Amino acid sequence: MKPSTELFKLIKSLSKSEKRFFKLSSSLQSGDKNYLKVFDYIEQQNEYDEEEMKKAFKKETFIKHLPSEKNHLYKLILKSLRSYYSEQSISSILKQEIKNIEILYNKALYKECEKFVSRAKKIATENEKFYYWFELLSWEKKLIEEAFEEGIFANNLDELIKEEEMVIAKLRNLAEYQVIYSKINLIFRSGGFTRSAEEQKIVEDIADYHLIKGKNTALSTRSATMCYYIKGLCAATNRNFEDSYQFFNRTREILDNNVKIKSDLGQRYVLTLAHLLRCYIESKDFKKAADLIDDIRNLESKPGFNSIDIKVRIFTISYIYQLVLLQRQGLFSESIPVIEKIEELQVEFEGKISKEQEVLFKYHKAISYFGVGDFKAALSYINDVLNDNEQNLRQDIYSFARIFNLVVHFELENYDFLEYVIKSTNRYLNKQSRAFDAENVVIKHIRKMAKVMSVTERIEIVSNLKTELMELMESTPYEKVLLEYFDVFAWISSKLNKTTFAEEVIHQLKSN
Repeated sequence: MKPSTELFKLIKSLSKSEKRFFKLSSSLQSGDKNYLKVFDYIEQQNEYDEEEMKKAFKKETFIKHLPSEKNHLYKLILKSLRSYYSEQSISSILKQEIKNIEILYNKALYKECEKFVSRAKKIATENEKFYYWFELLSWEKKLIEEAFEEGIFANNLDELIKEEEMVIAKLRNLAEYQVIYSKINLIFRSGGFTRSAEEQKIVEDIADYHLIKGKNTALSTRSATMCYYIKGLCAATNRNFEDSYQFFNRTREILDNNVKIKSDLGQRYVLTLAHLLRCYIESKDFKKAADLIDDIRNLESKPGFNSIDIKVRIFTISYIYQLVLLQRQGLFSESIPVIEKIEELQVEFEGKISKEQEVLFKYHKAISYFGVGDFKAALSYINDVLNDNEQNLRQDIYSFARIFNLVVHFELENYDFLEYVIKSTNRYLNKQSRAFDAENVVIKHIRKMAKVMSVTERIEIVSNLKTELMELMESTPYEKVLLEYFDVFAWISSKLNKTTFAEEVIHQLKSN
């Protein structure tokens, strides 16, 4: 059986200050500290090699029971991290306070306990931590009961019960929004946008749900942010970027006006800005998009945004959209240094970047290299996407990657191989039920182009492709979705005008 790498990953995830805190905590303990030897050895490894470690410590007794030593070390690191972060999040502070309340109550120190409850409840109320708020109300009721036994009846139990009902209502309200969010997020994460009538019906039902379409249905700030965020996702999945912008901008405003909740919802805030960034790019407001990328990167220095998971999110979102921004402006040569920077940071965040973000990086690297005319590099990256097809994730990317793959092979003059690739592409799209008419039109004409050698005939086929696509997209605007993934019209124009793809992207931008 292959040795577990969980301990290795945990140690490698530690920052310098976290390691320093762990070592300091360990120095306060007495007795043997073989676990520190294991820690130091794993820390210096680039890849986990348990056999190498066994050889290094073959004379040590502890190596005979290495699994238990590793398990002990894992638990100690987590314990150290709990202490390190005990005052760095509202949830951890409230957990500590509730533990203190329990200790004081069990010691019958009710007056002192009451002070802790009052202080913790204020924190829970200000930060809308409803689960903790509800638990603190339970402690308040216990303290009232103790006061009754002492003949003290100053506290109003009826008011406390009303407050408890209010908290439960807000908790249920927030939970219901979270369920709705999960439904719309599944569509967005799996396909990027609605393709089938079934998916469109799901989005329509969500948008029409009373908590989404009704006024004043959100009972808390947290629920309000979810309500507008869900509305934004519904609009985005239907490619209504005007409405999407309005809803996500409202989400941002609510969070900006509630700093404590904003710092606790760092992930949602960053994702909200990502959606706004997409809206700016789709509306060709490139200046605002560039400014927003800077704003996203500057978040790292602010409270609530300095954890590893949020840093990874900031990295992936800001750099993927920077590539998209440069591509939409035809500035492909500027994207190559950005890709080099991305690949440096990917090493730093190895193992922490989600599958979806990795796929998006590969896809946009392929587009960027295509834009500078390096078709071999483009093919290498697009092959990485196609060879890593995840059946339940971002099928929009995998589908359009196959169309783009045909274009790259055509540019590389792999005409004989194209027939095989086209058949494979058709099989995939038919199996997935994902092909738009625009995709079928592109496939049909590339097949024709690959079969003729005459320049005149090829130009005629390209011209027909342009005409057919324009007529299709004019009659069915939804077919324009293809252009968001690859500007096929710029590519067609480069064939007709004997120019580069980048030149045609810039020309089209100036013409609009």
